[in-house]
Amino acid sequence: MSTNTVDARGLTCPQPVIATKKALEAIADGVVTTIVDNLTAKENVVKFAVANGCGASVEEKDGHYYVRITKGAPTEEQRDTAATGEIVYLISKDTLGHGSDELGAVLTKAFFVTLPEVEPLPKSLLFINGGVRLTAQGSPVLDHLKALSERGVELLSCGTCLDYYHLKDKLAVGSVTNMYTILAKLSEAPKAITL
Repeated sequence: MSTNTVDARGLTCPQPVIATKKALEAIADGVVTTIVDNLTAKENVVKFAVANGCGASVEEKDGHYYVRITKGAPTEEQRDTAATGEIVYLISKDTLGHGSDELGAVLTKAFFVTLPEVEPLPKSLLFINGGVRLTAQGSPVLDHLKALSERGVELLSCGTCLDYYHLKDKLAVGSVTNMYTILAKLSEAPKAITL
């Protein structure tokens, strides 16, 4: 069984995830320990590991996070989950459609009120650029997003976008992600829809 260490301290997202991915691809099975120096990188590496069928545990030492990732053959349940035809939505702004922003805000609310009534529910909602405003405190659709999250829909907001709009400390639903994870989820989805 292989054992490797990835020192990703000082790297900005998505570099820790990419370095971890390369280390995992280099082994058939074994353990990769990725060392990061911030909470966002730690969360993104753990999410990447879990999404790719690996076990992950975290130990904090001296202000650094040691993410221990165990790679092995995927379970039957993981293979079944990967084969499901679930939809992923990429939400790039806080209004729906082009033209009137006022109308777009009304349509956005209608969309998120209606989405829980459509079966099957989407697998993931990915928020980028102005779309991250919808996951922050004060969002007009926050209650609807929380309800979707409680029903198992994954809500991920771009960390760079949250930083740009000074909203990272105001994130009220879902979790922070990076561009690597967003692209991976869009690429893996049998059906991806951009709004």
